[in-house]
Amino acid sequence: MDQIKIGRFIAERRKANNLTQMQLAEMLNITDRAVSKWENGKSMPDSSIMLELCEILKISVNDLLSGEVVTMDNYNRESENNLLEMVRQKQEADKRLLRMELLAGIMASIPFLVGAVIGLTVPMEEWKQVVIVLSGMIPLLVAIPFLLRVEQVAGYYECRSCRHQYVPRYKSVFIAPHIGRTRYMKCPECHKRSWHKKVVSKN
Repeated sequence: MDQIKIGRFIAERRKANNLTQMQLAEMLNITDRAVSKWENGKSMPDSSIMLELCEILKISVNDLLSGEVVTMDNYNRESENNLLEMVRQKQEADKRLLRMELLAGIMASIPFLVGAVIGLTVPMEEWKQVVIVLSGMIPLLVAIPFLLRVEQVAGYYECRSCRHQYVPRYKSVFIAPHIGRTRYMKCPECHKRSWHKKVVSKN
């Protein structure tokens, strides 16, 4: 999707409906700065207000995502292009989330490893060793729920038995035995328990 083209189209439709940026922002319950960012191609309208925005501008969502009023002749082609682009953007966002999860996991593990090395190798009283090791664990324990949440929502898990791809519940990811990002879970489709692999793209 061409954000600059979409931004220009939003500005054009806003003016065609005799609305200022402030008036449009008030109708959507957002700031005029957000509208300005759309029109300058710096950001996209949030999906939660997209339908309302299209109603106000008297266009379809397909028009908005295409950056122009789509004629009936090329409606299907534009719809497919927009859907493919949204899928591509989700895949890229999921890849970034999973990279961030890995980096955050490494960063959260460092204090624990340093604390363990110091606590086990430097001569000191036993209670001090325990305090140092436990203190090093705190960042990791705090980070784990957030890292699991990222892993749960980014991409999909694929059942080894039936190849069904799905997003599991957080509880399933939290309690499942795992090797890296492969988890032993029950498939919601075939109901078999097997090792489910994390994948970014959906078949």
